[in-house]
Amino acid sequence: MNTSDRKLHALVRRVRLTIGRAVLRLVNDASGIQTAQVSLMGNETRDKLERFQEYGFTSVPKAGAEAAVVFVGGCRDHGIIVAIDDRRFRLKGLAEGEVAIYTDEGDSIILKRGNNIEINTATLTVKASEKVRMETPVLEVTGDIIDTCDTNPNNMAGMRTIYNSHTHNENNNPGGPTDSPNQGM
Repeated sequence: MNTSDRKLHALVRRVRLTIGRAVLRLVNDASGIQTAQVSLMGNETRDKLERFQEYGFTSVPKAGAEAAVVFVGGCRDHGIIVAIDDRRFRLKGLAEGEVAIYTDEGDSIILKRGNNIEINTATLTVKASEKVRMETPVLEVTGDIIDTCDTNPNNMAGMRTIYNSHTHNENNNPGGPTDSPNQGM
């Protein structure tokens, strides 16, 4: 093999080593940038690879997820993870243009077609330090609304009980109470 063939062969090898598919083994989420350990082709294991994520979004993928790794300049000593997917848990069947966030437990937020957002979970907690504001012409609720304010009986259930059992003094029957309301709250 002449010198130019050797140089070309070395260049082709470096290009081939620039991008690799990997299986995620461990994730360290403690530092400023997440790092991970992955298994690549053959028995190659790389540790402390930096995982680049989109600003404003973060996740800790489960071991066994698949990753795309880029090795700058073909040098296998410093790889960066540019994408991770997990076919075991990925939501399927979305319509064209829909976007979703999901977990391995089945929780999801789906931005659906027709300006509809669907949240699927067992418990939804909203934490607001000042207030929650909803601007909508209709607020529809199925199931019970449970108010656990500690100002009883001025919570919704207490007010409903007082309203449903309240009476009035009649003008034509001074001192005599009226019947209970004919329609509950």
